[in-house]
Amino acid sequence: MTKSKEIGINDQTKGIICIILAAVGFSLMTFFVRLSGDLPTMQKAFFRNAFALVIAIGTLIAKKEKFVITKDFGSDIFFRCLFGTTGLIANFYAIDKLVLADSNMLNKLSPFYAIILSIPLLKEKPSKTDIIATIIAFIGALFIIRPTGTNMELIPSLVGLYGGIGAGFAYVFVRRATGKGAKTPVIVICFSAFSCLLTFPFMAFDFVPMTTLQWLTLIMAGLSAALGQFSITTAYKYAPAKKLSVFDYTQVIFATLWGLIFFHEIPTLWSIIGYIIIVTVAFLRWKKAKDEDHHQSSQTSEASTEIQQK
Repeated sequence: MTKSKEIGINDQTKGIICIILAAVGFSLMTFFVRLSGDLPTMQKAFFRNAFALVIAIGTLIAKKEKFVITKDFGSDIFFRCLFGTTGLIANFYAIDKLVLADSNMLNKLSPFYAIILSIPLLKEKPSKTDIIATIIAFIGALFIIRPTGTNMELIPSLVGLYGGIGAGFAYVFVRRATGKGAKTPVIVICFSAFSCLLTFPFMAFDFVPMTTLQWLTLIMAGLSAALGQFSITTAYKYAPAKKLSVFDYTQVIFATLWGLIFFHEIPTLWSIIGYIIIVTVAFLRWKKAKDEDHHQSSQTSEASTEIQQK
């Protein structure tokens, strides 16, 4: 085995470890948001982003990077902030109203929505596999949402569904912005500051005094979110998304554990069927992308060998 191959394998392993750490971080964020109790959604969103803003500014200073926004990617950052913030608020609302695993899974539909928006924005033509996977994933979501007149959680489920849509659209604009030269700490600072500005008036109007425990849980939510954000950014530096994306769904496993252990939540059979459908289609899509990448690498290697022999 060559040295380059060893490095490649090690880098992918590091990427998988980082993506699982991100899953732990984001699942803990939802856990602490729920644990903070009966506080207004806007108040929770404000403090979660306020703590993240402090961490992002500290990271920018530590890396000695300049805060620069150009006309090239300014609009991309704005739409990242808009969709990311509204998606976050929707997700926080769903966290308080749904089983923790359900709210996490609805948010994890974001990659499929990203495929849809990537068509007009990134000019990326989805494969037949991507189209079929998106349709099947949405069918899986219907098992979680259960759009019937008897489902008392229909509205929170639809709000949680938008949380995934907002996150998916935000990721596309992040890709556009970083492709044009935007730095990750700058994007995180803009998102956190935008979220704080948007939620502050609502929070100030309907502020509820918090106990020491609630302050601590929201601080932990911010720290957990920072762990998730920086871990996922690091993961994609080691390996491309198509090799790591399926491991991001471990977040639902962790969320299910937190819900079961601390809140005694047991997902319904319909929800579990939905989880299985969505995770399975994500796994098959990941495996196909991995096989195609391996096939392409083999062809490139064979072509290189033939050239050398000639």
